[in-house]
Amino acid sequence: MKDQPDDLHEVFLNPGEFHFGDRRTRISTLLGSCVSITLWHPRHHIGGMCHYMLTGRKRPADAPLDGRYADEAFALFLEQVAAAGTRPGEYQAKLFGGANMLNDLAGSKIDIGRRNIALGRELLAAHHIALLSEHVGGSGRRKLHFDLWSGDVWLAFPQGTNARIRNIHG
Repeated sequence: MKDQPDDLHEVFLNPGEFHFGDRRTRISTLLGSCVSITLWHPRHHIGGMCHYMLTGRKRPADAPLDGRYADEAFALFLEQVAAAGTRPGEYQAKLFGGANMLNDLAGSKIDIGRRNIALGRELLAAHHIALLSEHVGGSGRRKLHFDLWSGDVWLAFPQGTNARIRNIHG
C-alpha cells in the first residue's frame, strides 16, 4: 500500500456532486440508493468520483450538466478524461451503492437503486471502461473513501465492518 501524501487534498461529495483530481486527492461520500462510480488511471494516478441520484432527465439544450443524473455525471467524467489528454478505456472503474432505501406509502418498494446500478454498468461498458469491482444493492448505507494515489477504495458499513477493495492489476 502506498502512503498518503503529505499535502493531501480531501474532498467530500454530497448527492449530485462530482470531483476529478490527482494523486494528492482522497474523495469521500455517503451512499444509500445513490450510486458512485470511481474512475482511476493506473499510470497517471488521476481520476474521480461521481455521486448520482437518478438515471436521467430531459435536459434543456442550454442547461449545464447536472451530477444528480447518471448520464450527465458520466458526461462530466468524459470531459475531465479528455481534458487530461487520456481516453476512457485507459481507466479502471468501481461501482458502489444503489441500496433499496425507499418504500412508498402502500409498502411496495421503489427500487431507484437497481435502476441506478444498471445504468452505471451500461455507461461503463459503452465506453469500454473495465469494471474491476462493485459493492451494490442490498439495503444498507455505505461510506466510501477513494485514494487517488493508490486507486484503493475503502468501504465502511453501518454494522462497523470495514473492507478494502483494491485494484486488480493484470
